[in-house]
This record gives sequence, C-alpha cells and structure tokens, in this order.
Amino acid sequence: MGSSFKAKRLGKELAKIQASLPAGITLVSADNYEDWVLDIQVLDSNPLYLDKTFRLNFKFGDQYPIEPPEVTFAKLADRPVPIHPHIYSNGIICLDLLGQQGWSPVQNVESICMSLQSMLTGNTKNERPPGDDDFVKSNRLRPKDIDFYYHNNKV
Repeated sequence: MGSSFKAKRLGKELAKIQASLPAGITLVSADNYEDWVLDIQVLDSNPLYLDKTFRLNFKFGDQYPIEPPEVTFAKLADRPVPIHPHIYSNGIICLDLLGQQGWSPVQNVESICMSLQSMLTGNTKNERPPGDDDFVKSNRLRPKDIDFYYHNNKV
C-alpha cells in the first residue's frame, strides 16, 4: 500500500480542504505529503481561548491513513500552545484519536482539527496535564510512540 496510497489520500484531502474548511480552521501550508500546518480557533465563548489562534503541525508517515499522523501544537510567539489538561507545554496532545488504539482510517485532517476544536471548546480547566514539567524535560519519544493512558475523557 505504502506511499502511493498516502499521496492519493492526501491529494484528495488537500483538494477538499482547499475548497472549504469549517469555521475556525485555516490551512497555512501543505507543500508536500509529509508536513502540513493548520491554524485553529475556538469559535465559542470559552474565555480560556477567546481571540487566540493555535498552530497545528501534521506529520504524515508512509502508512497514513492506516496509521495516524503525528499532530502537535506549535509553540510560537504569536501562536501559544493552548493550556489544557490533555496538552503538554511542548505541544504534545494526549488524545486517543491520535493514537493507534483510537485511530481509524476514516479520520482525516479536517476531522482531527474539528476534534481538537471540540476538545478546547469543552475545557473548563486552565491547567496542564499532571507532571507536565517532568514529561517535557524527560520525554524523548515522538508523540506517536508514547503510550498514553486515557483515564479522563470528561475534560
């Protein structure tokens, strides 16, 4: 299956994204089938994220869409990493959808962005995951290689 399937799938996704995206999602760049950048905003009155834009980096492996892309929030001066109990300060996201157990090939870049918007919209806690400082200092694994334990899906 490999990279030709990946290229075909991402080509279709890119064409759809360029035609239209849901409100609050903007394609910044998609110059190849390896790395894409999108911005998302929370379009709700959630005061934690009001008037803020967050940047997402997508990295697609050769097995996409069989395997999930690696998705992280970028840490930029004008695009901070959102403060959320499932988002580490280095931009790594603890979301089952992005792991091997929760991923399905029916998901796509748009649905991931919408899931992250929804996750931010429903958040009421202005806090990082427990152990954020230690995790950020010591983690050397890529996000897709981290075996997260999903214990609280109510945040």
